[in-house]
Amino acid sequence: MKLSRRSLLQASAATVALGFAKPVLAQAIDELVIAYNVNLPSWDPTVGPSAVNPTIQGIYQSVFDLFIAQNTDLSFSPGLITAWGWNDDRTQIWMDVREGVTWHNGDPFTAEDVAWSLARAGNPETGNPIQFIWGKVDNIVAEGNRVTANVKEYEPTFFKWMSFLTGYVMPKKYYETVGADGFEAAPIGTGPYKVDRFERNAFVRLVANEDYWGGAPEFKTVTIKFVTDAASRVAEIESGNSHVTLEVPYEEFDRLKAKDGIEGVTTPISDIAMIFLNDIDVMTDPNVRKAAAHAIDKPLIVERLLSGYGVPIDTLQTPDYAAYDPTIKVEYNPELAKELLAASGYSTENPVRFTIQTTRGFKPKDYEMVQAIVGLWRRVGIEAEIEVYEIAKHFELRAADQLAPAAFYNWGNSVGDPTTSTGFAMFGPSPHSVWDGQETFDKILPLWGEPDEAKRIEGWKAVDRHIAENAEVIPLLQYVQPILHASGVKVTPHRSGALLPHLMTRA
Repeated sequence: MKLSRRSLLQASAATVALGFAKPVLAQAIDELVIAYNVNLPSWDPTVGPSAVNPTIQGIYQSVFDLFIAQNTDLSFSPGLITAWGWNDDRTQIWMDVREGVTWHNGDPFTAEDVAWSLARAGNPETGNPIQFIWGKVDNIVAEGNRVTANVKEYEPTFFKWMSFLTGYVMPKKYYETVGADGFEAAPIGTGPYKVDRFERNAFVRLVANEDYWGGAPEFKTVTIKFVTDAASRVAEIESGNSHVTLEVPYEEFDRLKAKDGIEGVTTPISDIAMIFLNDIDVMTDPNVRKAAAHAIDKPLIVERLLSGYGVPIDTLQTPDYAAYDPTIKVEYNPELAKELLAASGYSTENPVRFTIQTTRGFKPKDYEMVQAIVGLWRRVGIEAEIEVYEIAKHFELRAADQLAPAAFYNWGNSVGDPTTSTGFAMFGPSPHSVWDGQETFDKILPLWGEPDEAKRIEGWKAVDRHIAENAEVIPLLQYVQPILHASGVKVTPHRSGALLPHLMTRA
């Protein structure tokens, strides 16, 4: 890649100010630099709104280990626990703990860490947003290398959650010694990298854990810059200021991967684009909801805005998920949308009005997609005002059930189970839902603890059909993740969407 002397000097000055050297794509890479698309609000991966942000998990998984690991194809494998299961009558769970692991400060990792982490996650006072899963076991006991717990309420996805959001093992002795503030100031895990330096809203520098049980990573130093603006991430990779970036506009992905010294990789991931519909104001009218759904031309959005990188969907399941049902369809039909609105007294001359919230640059073309959807809505008699917010604000409003009548969101579900897509998104009592409809509540409630797996999956398909027929949410598409990287780096993508530096090697 060619850089002018002026741009080189400007870039060098900027990177020196941040405290790390500027990478040059053409030379051997000593320090890997990644331009990341989100800030890191907290170092505790088990509490608070950031714990359920799928995009942050790539950073967390660089420092901390999950109870159960997940392979790049979303299959499960041993993590800090090497074997697990239920007793015959499912009244107890058991886990065997990996031996020979150390925390970043040199303390030995033990079964007590696993038992304490699980008990802490299930304690509602700790602020774990998935406490309603972890709290379904009690009497957690570590004996030798095995941890057991009694089952208060059967949860068929319990072990799946051990490789998903908040499913991290924390250091009992260290955390109890330093407390929450001390842990935030100096976090430690058992993962492939240690935290060397952290500048909030700027960057984190990681150094390799040479004693990592899974093998030391190839890059010994990794700097992750927090670059929330998509155009800035494009500039990072094009200028050579970063070696790797993700979630750039697809036209820029196609342009840059054709340049010398830059390569690109795309893969469908478990994330979906969706529009939450909050059953408040005009969204209590099923005609308005159905019209909004039928007015959106999803294939056109994928083709025109995403350069074909996306898979249109009509439920909160992707083709990779366990409860995907291809027979459930919500057709693009603007004339039907007009008829539905007319039945409620609305038209292009007298449009229904509401606010739609969205991020801008968090995912490729998120804001532009919402702009396009608002344009399609306008044609049938819907006037929607766009409100832009940061992803952290979305989590805050959603947890308080204060989202606008419509809110664009990226939903992650790397375990592919319907409880973690349709379930949490549409079950009113969940902190991840803003839909409070009683009929949907009644359909979902019996499925949480259904022991018959085939019956459970068919039940979720029936719930998805009900939701689609009543337009209680608007699924849009399965994302295809764009990753750009210097030709000197080999990037292995993960179907969860997590960008993991320990899977990166020199080309």
